[in-house]
Amino acid sequence: MSDALYPLASLSQIKSTPSLEDGIPQELEDDLRAYGCKLIQEAGVLLKQKQVAMATSQILFQRFWYVTSMKQFGIGEVGMGALYLASKLEECPIRMRDLINAYDLLLARNTHDLACRGLQAHEKPEFKYKPMGYFSQIFYDMKDSLVVAEMQILKRLGFNVSVVLPYGTLINYLRILGLMERENVISKAWGYLNDALQTPVYAVYQVPTIVCAAILLATRHLQIPLPSTPPNCWWELFDAEWEDVWSVSGHIMRLYRSRSQEEIIRPMKLVTKRDVRKWIESNDK
Repeated sequence: MSDALYPLASLSQIKSTPSLEDGIPQELEDDLRAYGCKLIQEAGVLLKQKQVAMATSQILFQRFWYVTSMKQFGIGEVGMGALYLASKLEECPIRMRDLINAYDLLLARNTHDLACRGLQAHEKPEFKYKPMGYFSQIFYDMKDSLVVAEMQILKRLGFNVSVVLPYGTLINYLRILGLMERENVISKAWGYLNDALQTPVYAVYQVPTIVCAAILLATRHLQIPLPSTPPNCWWELFDAEWEDVWSVSGHIMRLYRSRSQEEIIRPMKLVTKRDVRKWIESNDK
């Protein structure tokens, strides 16, 4: 990681992540990153966490996989650790038991959804969650995983957990471009910034570049013209390079691609490191 105001992955880390070196394809790693962030967001909503805490945790989660392989740690436990750590950093701490209960609920629903795949709507049993016992072994196992994950995030990121969120920058850029009064632009661009949390872009690109990509997608979707012909390119106002803006846009739009049922359920089956190791072994044969 770099020593800038906030750390970014190096070129060597981007080209060959630890997970890729352990035999996990890039596409699968990206899907697991996205699913891990989805779990973080859902758990944060259940726990009524601030969006700044949920965003910070997802950025820390994305950074972590540039220094560690998914063969060593599962996306579930690292997601828990990242959200627990971010809640402290953003001064809205959550109880460890509440976080564990939220993740247990999400993982139980995940198991239920996998079991119901292929069934017709009328055949699917209703999801019923049975909370774990107060002194159950599952709770203590998840608690140990959470504590270890938080410690490993701090250790492997070198305690450099500074995060710069893009929301204030977005408002400033929209004001400069005269788009504050245009209908739906703010909400659209804000949504793209939140979607980008499911991709690695916050660990690879500077915030101005990511914000420009969100504005680009929002204005194109709403068919709002902006000066884009050299030498009058609007993104150059914010020192962003077109190639980088286009690359970030591609990362975000990948989330909306059409996927097969197998591609949808594959990350759901690989939440733990044990499942990932089994997948690697079965695909090495």
